Amino acid sequence: MNLEAYGFLPDEMPVDAQGIPARITAVHKERYALVCQYAETYGRLKAAEYFAGSQEFPTTGDFVLINFNPGGDSQIIRTLPRRTFFSRKNPTLGRGEQAVAANFDYVFIMQSLNQNFNVKRLERYLTLAWQSGAAPVIVLTKSDLAKDYGGYLKAARDVAKGVPVHAVSSRTGEGMESLAHYTKPGKTLVLLGSSGVGKSSLVNALAGEEVMAVNGIRNEDARGRHTTTHRQLILLKCKAMLIDTPGMRELGMWNVSGGLDEAFSDVEQFLGHCRFGNCRHQSEPGCAIRQAIESGELRLERWNSYQKLKKEAQYEENRAAAMRQKWQRNKTLAKRRRQI
Repeated sequence: MNLEAYGFLPDEMPVDAQGIPARITAVHKERYALVCQYAETYGRLKAAEYFAGSQEFPTTGDFVLINFNPGGDSQIIRTLPRRTFFSRKNPTLGRGEQAVAANFDYVFIMQSLNQNFNVKRLERYLTLAWQSGAAPVIVLTKSDLAKDYGGYLKAARDVAKGVPVHAVSSRTGEGMESLAHYTKPGKTLVLLGSSGVGKSSLVNALAGEEVMAVNGIRNEDARGRHTTTHRQLILLKCKAMLIDTPGMRELGMWNVSGGLDEAFSDVEQFLGHCRFGNCRHQSEPGCAIRQAIESGELRLERWNSYQKLKKEAQYEENRAAAMRQKWQRNKTLAKRRRQI
């Protein structure tokens, strides 16, 4: 089996490598689905390497080194450096950041052309996408349900300067040809969007076959259940790959300073140009932000969104630091008790 078809680049192989390269295609708690040069197989972590803290715990999309076992589970011994990744707050107390998908080229930010469309959510997803290091692409689904979606397109383009925006219908095929640019062999896509947005339908349309079950949505609020039950990488017939994961619903504003810079470049261009270095952007004279809002160069809604996301990110970073300190204190106390 050719691992290059799964996006592996030969020059990514470390000089001091032991074992053979493989890619994580799914995560099942402590067991990992893998693909390597020999076969599709399963693997488990080498405890001495991972639980001692010397290696990043792998996730869907990661390239790893394994000791291949043709008769059972292989041994995962090393996580290779990531080109891009999505992370969230680790649900385990005191452990900080947790990757949920890695090594993808494009982030399909999905909203549907009905009640699901939400500019504030779109701004959040754009921030996360830019932070990941991959290229964001906005995909507005269910175009067959909207008589006139020009307003939606304009709203998306207004908050996503320079980001491609596509309106598509998985049911009728409208606009699907515009996505062919991103589904080239060896490329990996990640889907980011709320339940009921039509992710499973889009996956099936891109795959040319039914590879994901499709659930209906409630007519009153256009919401649906998330059909993905575990983190999974799918190889499509076109030889591109796609990652969907239930963890994407839980992504928070974790360490997104770079993503905010990109997603809110219209705001960032005015920061640092106030008369006073400690300007709070309220009523101070010579405030570049207030002047830009008053002149119409910057929309007040964008400034409010930027402030909200930045405060949320700072709050989560401070809370994570406090949790780490608490975890360390408890660990130290437990150690002292054992010594008594």
